[in-house]
Amino acid sequence: MQASTLPTPSAAMSGDIPERAASGGVLLPVMTLTRREIVRFLRQRNRVVGALLQPLIFWVLFGAAFTKSFKPPEGSPPDMSYQEYFFPGTVVMILLFTAIFSTISIIEDRKEGFLQSVLVAPISPLTMVMGKILGGTILAMMQGVLFLVLALTIPSITITPLMFVEALAVMFVIAFALTGLGFMIAWRMESTQGFHAIMSVFLLPMWLLSGALFPAKGVPVWLGAMITINPLTYGLAAFRHILYSASAHQPTDLPDFKLSLSITVAFGVATLLGASFMAKARTRADLQ
Repeated sequence: MQASTLPTPSAAMSGDIPERAASGGVLLPVMTLTRREIVRFLRQRNRVVGALLQPLIFWVLFGAAFTKSFKPPEGSPPDMSYQEYFFPGTVVMILLFTAIFSTISIIEDRKEGFLQSVLVAPISPLTMVMGKILGGTILAMMQGVLFLVLALTIPSITITPLMFVEALAVMFVIAFALTGLGFMIAWRMESTQGFHAIMSVFLLPMWLLSGALFPAKGVPVWLGAMITINPLTYGLAAFRHILYSASAHQPTDLPDFKLSLSITVAFGVATLLGASFMAKARTRADLQ
C-alpha cells in the first residue's frame, strides 16, 4: 500500500476522514463521513438550487395542468385540488432525487482514490456505509423540510407541531431507505453515465408508481400490482396519513399506517444490510 493513497491532514481539514478516525471507534468515522457529504454538497451551490427548484417547478406546473382533469381519491372531498394531492409526492420526490444523487459521490470517490483509503482503514464496511447513507439522508431531509414548509400555503392542510415531528420521522426513514438503495446501485457502477441510466429506467419509475402522481385505485390490474409491490408506495402512504391527519381531505384508500410504516422501516434495514454486504465484495464493472 502506497502512502499516497491515505488521506493527508490537509485533506482531513477539507472534509475527508482524519487519520485519527481509525482509533475513534464507530461514531467518529460515521460522523466524519457524514460531515464530508454535507460539506461537499453545500460547496456546490448549483446542486442546492437545482434540488429545490426542480421539485417546486414540478409541483406548480403539474398542479396547474392537471387540476381540472384530476379525480380525487376515494373518500376525499370532491373539491380536493391536484396540487394538494401531489404535494406529498413532491416531498418524496425531493427525498428521492437528493438521496440518490448524493450517492453519486461514491463513483467520484472511487476514481479519486478516497474510497480506497476508507476501505483499507481499520473500520468495518458497515461503518463506512452508515456514514455515507447518513450523510445523504441528512441532505435529503434538509431540502425536504424546506419544501414541507410550503404546506402552510395550502388552506386545507393543517400541520400541528406534533404532526411536523411525526412527518420528519417518516421522511427520515424514507430518505434513509432511498439513500441505501442509491448506495447499492452506485457501488456497482464505474461511471456516472451508467448511474443516470439506471435512475431513468428504475428509480424514476419507482417514484411514478408510488401513488405520487395518481391514485392507485382504478388503474389496470398489472399496474396496480406494480404499485402494490413497490416499497416506496408505503413510505408515501405513511407520509400522507400524517400530513392529512388533521385535514378533511384524507383519502380512505391508503394502506394501513402501521403496515406502511413497518414496510418502510424494513425497506430501510434491507438497503442498509444490502449495501454493507456489497461493500465487502469486489466490483469489476457496471452491475457485475
